[in-house]
Amino acid sequence: MTYQATDDHPRWWGSLMDAAQQADRPQVPRVASDRLRLHSPGRARTASVLVLLTDAGDDSDTNAGAPAGSGGPRVLLQQRGATLRHHPGEVAFPGGAADPGDADAAATALREAAEELAVDPASVDIGITLPPLWIPVSGFAVTPVLAWWREPHPVSPAPGEEVAAAHLVALTDLADPANRGSTLYPSGRTGPGFSVPGVPLIWGFTAGILSWLLELGGWSRPWDTGRMMELEGL
Repeated sequence: MTYQATDDHPRWWGSLMDAAQQADRPQVPRVASDRLRLHSPGRARTASVLVLLTDAGDDSDTNAGAPAGSGGPRVLLQQRGATLRHHPGEVAFPGGAADPGDADAAATALREAAEELAVDPASVDIGITLPPLWIPVSGFAVTPVLAWWREPHPVSPAPGEEVAAAHLVALTDLADPANRGSTLYPSGRTGPGFSVPGVPLIWGFTAGILSWLLELGGWSRPWDTGRMMELEGL
């Protein structure tokens, strides 16, 4: 997808989209598990996630628990319910499996964000749709959709047990070396991790995409890759 920047977007957003159009796809960790049957890419189910970025100024803009005083670009994340069968309590992007009525990957991501966090699709400008990334442990081919939150508004988890909380996290906090480390999976593989105050440990697919974004946008800072962050419940 070719993206055309407009004067309504900040300069960093246009630069990020230009870089995303030319960059290799993100490298996300693949976590092996004996509890889940692995699938081949050709049989993968399709899903999309909304990587929603904004320049929201303070906590009151979204009621999403952003750390006070953290300026610059932010990303909207959600915390999955603690009672869910798969990935309980994990931090993730809004998103989910495609429905037959969805026109494309962006439509899936927007619908899921509306259902999970009450994000108004009319407040979002779609940027770049990345190639699908295969997640063997779940059998999904997940398409990340980069988007600009043009008109941030209050969000909250939909009633039920699927989503426990929303978090609006500053990219500067993610890039802070004090908040970064590596996670070790039972398979022996390692991947990036983020420990931001007020937010559960961010790891796996979500951390892989965020790490890629930080590098792509020029926000990344040198950090200790040997610092290990413990995963609970694996």
